[in-house]
Amino acid sequence: MSLDMLAEIAEILGKIHSSIERAVPPEAEHVDLSVADAFVWQASPTPHLQPVEKVNRVDLDLLKGIDRNRDIILENTRRFANGLPANNALLWGARGMGKSSLVKACHAEVNQTRSGSELPLKLIEIAREDINSLPILMNILRDHEERCLLFCDDLSFDPGETSYKSLKAVLDGGIEGRPSNVVLYATSNRRHLMPRDMIENERSTSINPSEAVQEKVSLSDRFGLWIGFHNCSQDDYLSMVRGYVKAYGIDVDEDQLRASSLEWSTTRGARNGRVAWQFIQDLAGEKGVKLG
Repeated sequence: MSLDMLAEIAEILGKIHSSIERAVPPEAEHVDLSVADAFVWQASPTPHLQPVEKVNRVDLDLLKGIDRNRDIILENTRRFANGLPANNALLWGARGMGKSSLVKACHAEVNQTRSGSELPLKLIEIAREDINSLPILMNILRDHEERCLLFCDDLSFDPGETSYKSLKAVLDGGIEGRPSNVVLYATSNRRHLMPRDMIENERSTSINPSEAVQEKVSLSDRFGLWIGFHNCSQDDYLSMVRGYVKAYGIDVDEDQLRASSLEWSTTRGARNGRVAWQFIQDLAGEKGVKLG
């Protein structure tokens, strides 16, 4: 047998092996949810939950200009943690306005107010690229008594992707349904999670345009809460900056703070929570103040 034939056979066997791995995913590792309050879902090579010792987040009190959104998400999260009915939530809108920060801050706030006899709420982050593995994760969490807040940051789908169908089934339409101890929060810059041109393409190329578009748009309908985030005003931006200054004890003249922070936002071409935090990092470095 020639070397070329051996190479061809090896390539075929490799493809067969890959197909088998996709059809029969590796068994997930056992997880002890008591070891941490936050985890990151690792879908490959062996599905498992990676504990997170310290979550990267800000205090709820430092999130300014989103009071109504804060109250809605906090109340929904508290109800869920207490075993009451709660909705999946889609936080959508302007970038840098604290969507993901709000989810993490509400998780911390709820756990701080729970008694010692109550199980803490678990925060589990899943990457957008791992959405196809959601059924595996759901089956793992279904067998635990802890209540789990599943969090997907920057969720969106591009043309040609079909993993959104898996998400739809998990959220509402599957035979087993979403486990009663799991709720999903997702953040996105897109209200319907898909780019407009993707929806318009379905409308122009499908035999039944209305049905094709409805299939795409109906994904966001599976979230009971739609929370919109919009660009903040100058006053809200300055309130964010002053909140950080006060929280970290940065000594700076008010007039200088106002002028410098507004100049910073102008150079960035935006006013939002992320720009405010970036300004504070620069200011703290200039003043020799550590943020931690």
